[in-house]
Amino acid sequence: MNSASELEHVRGVWERTKNDSPIYRFLLSDVDIINATRGQMQARLKLTAEHVNSRGTIHGAVSAAIVDWAGGMSIATHGYEKTGASVDIHISYLSTATVGDTLDILAVADRVGKSMAFTTVKISRVVDGEVGPLVSRGSHTKFLPVSKENRVKS
Repeated sequence: MNSASELEHVRGVWERTKNDSPIYRFLLSDVDIINATRGQMQARLKLTAEHVNSRGTIHGAVSAAIVDWAGGMSIATHGYEKTGASVDIHISYLSTATVGDTLDILAVADRVGKSMAFTTVKISRVVDGEVGPLVSRGSHTKFLPVSKENRVKS
């Protein structure tokens, strides 16, 4: 796949996933996938009141959901339709963001094997239109469905 078709493929996987996932639909319905190349996906999300905790800052569970989702979308750049089941997820919370902030989400599929995939995700605050300070960083390991039908020819 070329980068234009990878972006189109990932957006299609996201639309199908969103339709099947109430939690993703609730938390990430406004996410905008802005770039996808083999092994990497970038998105933007503007934080709303639904994304924050009682102190008005991004909730840790939202960061975890983003790492889960974005890791899966980076796997989709390899032509996968279904992006697997979580085996392990780890998140480091480095700073914060508030309602109205826009997040930049960069996900990398570090290794996609026959049955396992390993991803890293960086969630940063956008400042003056540029990627700014890291809000959180995560790693995500997923077990991949091994059926041939799961992978688009690339």
